[in-house]
Amino acid sequence: MTATTEREKTRIETSPKRVRAYLGGAAVADSTSTALVWEFPHYPTYYFPAGDIRAELVPTGRTEETKGIGAAELYDVVSGGKTAPGAARRHPAVADERLHDLVKLDWNAMDDWFEEDELVYVHARNPYSRVDILGSSRHIEVKVDGVTVADSRQPRILFETGLPTRYYLPLTDVRMDLLEPSDTSTACPYKGIAAYWSVQAGGRSHKDLVWIYRTPLPESQKIAGMACFYNERVELYVDGVKQDRPSRLR
Repeated sequence: MTATTEREKTRIETSPKRVRAYLGGAAVADSTSTALVWEFPHYPTYYFPAGDIRAELVPTGRTEETKGIGAAELYDVVSGGKTAPGAARRHPAVADERLHDLVKLDWNAMDDWFEEDELVYVHARNPYSRVDILGSSRHIEVKVDGVTVADSRQPRILFETGLPTRYYLPLTDVRMDLLEPSDTSTACPYKGIAAYWSVQAGGRSHKDLVWIYRTPLPESQKIAGMACFYNERVELYVDGVKQDRPSRLR
């Protein structure tokens, strides 16, 4: 298959959501017909119709390749008294004509992103990804270097499309005396902002081994205030059966 043929098959859909990006307190883009472009296999990227761009786009005279799509013209984004250098790109000459009138904004260069009136973190949400959080009475035991750091029979089990099963445990079932607060935080488009602890066990510190969503997004309220350990880095037992460590980190 040639590169041109591959680019012609870029997966593109129109989102029914109102999507907005802000910079300097002003809307850079505001659209109810945003394109979802699958540059990556696990989630889409927002592309805005050119007519829905509110900010000034200043040509930089530079081009850059967008993987799987082709050459892009780069623009500085000027909005609300701020400038985001090279934060917009257009693809007016690529093989796929559906992309010619669309503008991609660099996610991290914007101050805020909204789907309807709710903040979105990290990247666009995948409409085909699902998060199920189920209460359970399964027995969950977590060991680090042979030390039991959590033992619970009231977990909330989180099933997320394409990712390892996660076990969220009440803090009362966790050895909090072995946990040390971390400055690390991460964000998830489906759950919100997580804070972390390191675990002191086996005579050493295991950095950022546990996380918590203290105020998760509405659809993930069931895990609010509960601790979750990286399956990939601990000994995890479910109903007495030791679990294999998944290979993919979240």
